[in-house]
Amino acid sequence: MGVSKKLLIGGENEVLTVRTHVKALFGAVFVLVVAAAAGGFGAAVTVGPVRSVVVVVALLVVLMWVVLPFLGWFTWTWTVTNRRLIEQRGILTRTGRIIPLNRINDVSFEKQLTDRLLGCGTLIVHAASEQDGLRIRDVPHIEDVHRQLSSLVFEAHQPMTSDEQI
Repeated sequence: MGVSKKLLIGGENEVLTVRTHVKALFGAVFVLVVAAAAGGFGAAVTVGPVRSVVVVVALLVVLMWVVLPFLGWFTWTWTVTNRRLIEQRGILTRTGRIIPLNRINDVSFEKQLTDRLLGCGTLIVHAASEQDGLRIRDVPHIEDVHRQLSSLVFEAHQPMTSDEQI
């Protein structure tokens, strides 16, 4: 799920799309297991209307702390095209940020110990604007993403030669 083709500018093509590493969902998976176990146990040992309340509470917990975080994770993407870095997020209300590659000054990354074990890291992009730099946390395969984005930024900063302009 990258950026919609209708949002691309003429001559622009998608290079890569990234979403946060699946480690962002570890808490939601833990809540799902606990809520399922507690709801199942509570439904097994109770009767009548109390059983219904236990099941409804377990379902609400799963909806609020499992389904909504998953949808948020699934709909938050960063897409790199040959001209722009595009951030899009939101379930019902979509928001986004676009940084043209020729405005990017610096691309760097950080990896903590847990990031190194899980193969992800934080990508830091600084652009020539008044807004703060963009910190994209938990990017899978951070070195590959960093290398590709740095290469595209380098190409965007190279002036076109007279042969390329024709």
